[in-house]
Amino acid sequence: MISLTDAAARKIQQTITRRGHGEGIRLGVRTTGCSGLAYVLEYVQEYKPSDSDINYAQSDFVVLVDKKNEVYLQGVTVDYVRQGLNEGFEFRNPNERDRCGCGESFRI
Repeated sequence: MISLTDAAARKIQQTITRRGHGEGIRLGVRTTGCSGLAYVLEYVQEYKPSDSDINYAQSDFVVLVDKKNEVYLQGVTVDYVRQGLNEGFEFRNPNERDRCGCGESFRI
């Protein structure tokens, strides 16, 4: 299960509205950094159902995860956080074993 905080859902919906098009987001991971994996959040312009995707649909948009990334994202909560002049999406993953010092990558 993937969950979004109210702040994350609002920010995603605002971004889709501001762009004037789009149907949701795609969450995934890529290999990088000190610890090995980094979270990826991309906006989806057009949703086409696929056997390789899991759709964690919200009321106003889709949240897609490729089945091969599900093992890394199981139980993740996505939040949108503002701290001083910085703002962005934050991923809370109960399966993380380790995170690099700069916070850019993690390990399961």
